[in-house]
Amino acid sequence: MTNFDETRSRFQIPDGVIYLDGNSLGPLPRGVQARAAEVMQHDWGTQLITAWNKAGWMDLPRRVGDRVGGLIGAPAGSVVMGDTLSVKVFQALSAALKLSGDRKVILSDTGNFPSDLYMAQGLIAALDQGHQLRTVAPEAVTEALSEDVAVLMLTHVDYRTGRMHDMAALTQKAQALGIVVIWDLAHSAGAVPVDLTGAGPEFAVGCTYKYLNGGPGAPAFIYVRPDLQDTAFPVLSGWLGHEAPFAFDADYRPAAGIERMRCGTPPVIQMSVLDAALDAWDGVTIAEVRAQSIALSQRFIAAVEAACPDLTLVSPRDPLQRGSQVSFAFEHGYPAMQALIARGVIGDFRAPDIMRFGITPLYLSADDIDAAAAQLAAIVNDRLWDSDQYRARNAVT
Repeated sequence: MTNFDETRSRFQIPDGVIYLDGNSLGPLPRGVQARAAEVMQHDWGTQLITAWNKAGWMDLPRRVGDRVGGLIGAPAGSVVMGDTLSVKVFQALSAALKLSGDRKVILSDTGNFPSDLYMAQGLIAALDQGHQLRTVAPEAVTEALSEDVAVLMLTHVDYRTGRMHDMAALTQKAQALGIVVIWDLAHSAGAVPVDLTGAGPEFAVGCTYKYLNGGPGAPAFIYVRPDLQDTAFPVLSGWLGHEAPFAFDADYRPAAGIERMRCGTPPVIQMSVLDAALDAWDGVTIAEVRAQSIALSQRFIAAVEAACPDLTLVSPRDPLQRGSQVSFAFEHGYPAMQALIARGVIGDFRAPDIMRFGITPLYLSADDIDAAAAQLAAIVNDRLWDSDQYRARNAVT
């Protein structure tokens, strides 16, 4: 059984800080700095280019991919790391459209992360073959599934409200209509149980700098269902996805299996950092994390609603229908969040009025939750947010 008091010691949390923004950027796991120094000083510093072979740099994308795969219910050899999440969305969507025949509709919802929609819009423009992006309310996705839809592309957990789709049910219904399915797991990996093998989507993608604590700019991942790995075509046909990258052939031939979803040279230092960060999950199960997350989330909601009547819960009240975050709407949400951060309780803000709080049991306790709720109540009820210094908008909110 996981000792969450012990797992907190695996992270470097500044004194006096209650960190409720791990759903946006996870904190620094202990051991990461030493791994980065080793890669730079020993591998790069002493082995130079031979480290691609001697230090196993070339194998990092797949080896780390298998570690991430273990947290999202994916079998070995079905996940590979590299590039950014937007790039992986583009890869998955372009491959999915090639599997979809003559259908032209990409279906998503209005709660999807905008970057995913932007990538779809850009791909549609580049293809110029009459495709269209259709978005509906998250609650209306099931009814919008039809035989004219080529691809269903959804984010599993809504980045604003934490609302969580039923992955298995939506995947099953979509595939029964001949629709190819892509799930974005940015707010799911390391936060909620995910069973890609059981749910059976064709593709999944996600980032690793949130609940997986891989650091700013950490590499993204892509999953391809094993039976499709030798037929899914990567439109972004980079040299490391080639069957024989060091043959330097003029023509592209995709590698076998998940390796074809590699694109450019892997960011070795950042990927090594992620590899070390995943050590924080040693001996921890997602099921235990989920149970603790629900308990802490329910505690936070109850405390905030009892003390802050001006705040409105916008996350689903049923914990089984939301991810590992809690969001409240407040007319003065931005300055209130800045005032909260100034007091050492770090959450974040999403336009137009949402105060967002990530619930990450690996390093948050019940005492943290109670203290955060008390600070929030003081700021809201005593109007401590009502100051010009808190209204000034930062570049990152």
